[in-house]
Amino acid sequence: MATKKKTDETEETVETAVTAGAEGEAVEAKAEAATTEEAPKKAPAKKAKAAKAETAEPAADGEANKVHKGKRAEKIGVVTSDKMMMTVVVRVDRLVKHPIYRKYVRKRKKFMAHDEKGAKIGDKVRIVETRPMSARKRWRVVEIIQKAEL
Repeated sequence: MATKKKTDETEETVETAVTAGAEGEAVEAKAEAATTEEAPKKAPAKKAKAAKAETAEPAADGEANKVHKGKRAEKIGVVTSDKMMMTVVVRVDRLVKHPIYRKYVRKRKKFMAHDEKGAKIGDKVRIVETRPMSARKRWRVVEIIQKAEL
């Protein structure tokens, strides 16, 4: 009649509650038994984490401040404007297959990028996604791939 538990104590409390005929007491006994079983399981896990932290070796000076940000988006495009200070406008072209006509369509998008490399109009550059630097500037010029032909 009573469900079997892992420990003998919980079996006795559940059986006594059921034999007494009080279902409410049986439910309370089950809940009490469940809470007493869960508490010892969580405590050793915390101790293991603390022990792990103590035994871990300190990181080297260069690695301590390094934050891994993952793979950032990169795009290659052509500089169309360099009139602003430390900012260039980069036009990125891409080919996309039309969903209905199955023909490739050329799409263009302009990005404002922070430029410390000195890119000029017509240069082919690689830009990478970065933190917001202004209202519209969220990219940074990483390298100038090809200089513009005069």
